[in-house]
Amino acid sequence: MLRWKIYQQKRQNGLFYRFYLHMSKKSSTFARIFENMQQNKEQWDLTITPKDRLLAVDWKEIWRYRDMFVLFVERNFRTAYKQTILGPLWFIITPVLSVIVYVTVFGGIANIPTDGVPPILFYLLGISVWGYFSSCLSATSNSFVSNADIFGKVYFPRIIMPLVAVTTNLLSFAIQLAIFAVFYIYYVATGTELVIHWQIVLFPLLILLLAFMSVGFGMIFSSLTTKYRDLQIMLAKIISLWVYITPVIYPLSMVTNPKLHLAMSLNPVTPVMEAIKYSLLGAGEFSWLWLGYSALFTLILLIFGLMLFNKVQKSFMDTV
Repeated sequence: MLRWKIYQQKRQNGLFYRFYLHMSKKSSTFARIFENMQQNKEQWDLTITPKDRLLAVDWKEIWRYRDMFVLFVERNFRTAYKQTILGPLWFIITPVLSVIVYVTVFGGIANIPTDGVPPILFYLLGISVWGYFSSCLSATSNSFVSNADIFGKVYFPRIIMPLVAVTTNLLSFAIQLAIFAVFYIYYVATGTELVIHWQIVLFPLLILLLAFMSVGFGMIFSSLTTKYRDLQIMLAKIISLWVYITPVIYPLSMVTNPKLHLAMSLNPVTPVMEAIKYSLLGAGEFSWLWLGYSALFTLILLIFGLMLFNKVQKSFMDTV
């Protein structure tokens, strides 16, 4: 629908204005209708304009679309194991099976130490935390490609989709964390000594740091995969190898080579993983310096990812 100011700009030589003059001479009703259109200008509820700044995030607009955000989260959670016999039980079965394999292979065969922590707790916590990070990264990296059909039909802030991925996986992580709590209570009840440090109060912030880190990486890969689909395959390989340079199935303390220890600490996920293990299990290393490094790395990553995301979302429908 065109605004009236467009008519005014072209009224002198426009075909529409000549048509108006012709019809007004023949019909006074038509003339009155046309004058009423001029007096009662259109009132727009929403004006969609491109973002001038690459770092612009309209939080008010995101809040207006909160209902759509909730619907997307509910959709993703329900369709995760849709048309399966066990349904949501897979959220429990998957980490439990992984723990059984890890305890058997890495604990029983390879004899990898767990810093005095029961292997089940050590592996379950590591698998749950790493699974949340990797799932968020995989989901956010497909924001443009997997939602191209929706983006082409309905307008809503595109940044909602990475936030939906983080929230959906947070629900799955909460279920796995509840399983960890059950085993933790069992070991405490049977007399196993487990140390909880005061840094446990930082646990929500550490998980939030991992979420932001995955969103930053995800927005970068999501923006680039609109043109280069090879990056989707490459990211899957990176995630499958990344877990081995992160202290998930082994403690960082067993890496005694100083240079190798430093190289692994430069992995931004490592300080967060170690801090979580230290706060909940009393194992691992807690370092404010390395946590500050991870936070700074995440901030820079988010800024760069948001700039690239806002730049690509203007024209990605032409290439996706």
